[in-house]
Amino acid sequence: MATPIVVTDETFNQAVLKSDQPILVDFWAVWCGPCRMVAPVVDEIAREQEGKLKVVKLDVDENQNTAMAYGVMSIPTLILFKNGQPVERIVGFRPKADMEKKILPHLS
Repeated sequence: MATPIVVTDETFNQAVLKSDQPILVDFWAVWCGPCRMVAPVVDEIAREQEGKLKVVKLDVDENQNTAMAYGVMSIPTLILFKNGQPVERIVGFRPKADMEKKILPHLS
């Protein structure tokens, strides 16, 4: 069963930019209420899209360099990477259907 893995500033390049699959990065922080609301939805998408999509989590408090490099100004921010490039961005809590509308077209 696919669950999001944790990435850091040090592991981001290898885990995300060099991935051969589309990868959804959840930029979050422990203290962020909307981040806690979006987490179960992200976990569900990870399970349902296993084999087509990898999902990782990056704590912005502990990994500020990567968050700054991708212009993450508010959290939660979800960025979908494909072939090492950001192709979609979702900021704030969104219902699962809204997230899927942005993510699923990139998985075919």
